[in-house]
Amino acid sequence: MSMKTPVTDTYDKNFLLETMMGPNAMRITEELVSSLPIAPGMRILDLGCGMGISSILLAEKYDVTVFAADLWISPTDNAKRFAERGLDAKIFPFLVDATKEIPFAHEYFDMIISVDSYQYFGTNESMLAKLLPFVKKDGYIAVAVPGFNKDFPDGELPKEVQPFWTPEWYFYSLSWWKSLWEKEPGIEITEFREMTSCKQAWDDWLQSPNPYAKEDLVMMEAGVGKYFNIIQMVGRKR
Repeated sequence: MSMKTPVTDTYDKNFLLETMMGPNAMRITEELVSSLPIAPGMRILDLGCGMGISSILLAEKYDVTVFAADLWISPTDNAKRFAERGLDAKIFPFLVDATKEIPFAHEYFDMIISVDSYQYFGTNESMLAKLLPFVKKDGYIAVAVPGFNKDFPDGELPKEVQPFWTPEWYFYSLSWWKSLWEKEPGIEITEFREMTSCKQAWDDWLQSPNPYAKEDLVMMEAGVGKYFNIIQMVGRKR
């Protein structure tokens, strides 16, 4: 019996390649939310949405209202992208720095999702506590981040990784992230796992014309990818 084709694979490939900013965020989002109780009409904050392909998937596949927030990509550019797809009444773009004031009402969102961005602002004990007020009771925070598939003692990264690694990767293991999230009493962890879409999401990205993808191709050809995973973290607000 053939497996169902992911919705991501039905999108125009060139559109996705031109809008990726790392491993295919649309593919990762599709897997991330597949096990969540997402329903039409929900309000979802897509925190660190990049060029909005994660937001587009949410709006088109699940018929939810998305607040697409990013620090690096202009909301004007994202608004144009959403309007071109007829989604200007379903996705609302914002400029948001998660480390500063978050400009939304408390208990407003059914879910907060963050794909390939949380590692840049969430590696501290305070971020979950900061985000929880914006989620309704029993609502979800769902995050997917790239990371390492094992723990490495400080200064002992594998020889393949060492020429490429910089602290700005913010790559950690599943156990590292789990220990961090377990410190937050306001959330019940419902899922922590390595995602199955890791290899395909990276393979998609390496085909992108983005100059960072060209740099990453050299890294992956050197064998660094065998140490990578994508970590799914889901918690429900108590």
